[in-house]
Amino acid sequence: MTVRRSTAPCHSVGMPVLRRIGTTMLKGALAAQVWLYRRTQGRRAGSVRGTPVLLLTTTGRKSGVSRTRPIGYLPDSDRFVVCGSNGGSDHHPAWALNLRGHPHATAEVGPRTLTVTATELTGDDYETMWTRYTTAYPAYAAYRTKTRRHLPIFILQETTTR
Repeated sequence: MTVRRSTAPCHSVGMPVLRRIGTTMLKGALAAQVWLYRRTQGRRAGSVRGTPVLLLTTTGRKSGVSRTRPIGYLPDSDRFVVCGSNGGSDHHPAWALNLRGHPHATAEVGPRTLTVTATELTGDDYETMWTRYTTAYPAYAAYRTKTRRHLPIFILQETTTR
């Protein structure tokens, strides 16, 4: 019996399937984290490797659909600082793009649910906050070296209604 090996690259057929499986698993893990966070009011799933986590609900810039994602944050007085690092990926996280299109969002921080407005930092404000962020969470510094894209930083400020 002769076994013939394919000369086609292994990723030509298998990678789309593996990517879909990976995406499905990631979505399931994120949904489980959101469920657990809400169920325990942030007592569980409220931090990852020492970084506090909030649930950020944004409005899709194209779809208009609300989506919730667990996001690491840096507390800054009564504000929350979030970085769209996406683990150093070459693609922006959807929530960051959504905040650019629709800066009004909802943040769940522990048992509190807040209506927030996002402001993207630029220039010196960005660099100052980047230094603070990476001092608090050194792993983020490596994300900047993994990608050529700019890693956006947003300030989430509670919206006051009068």
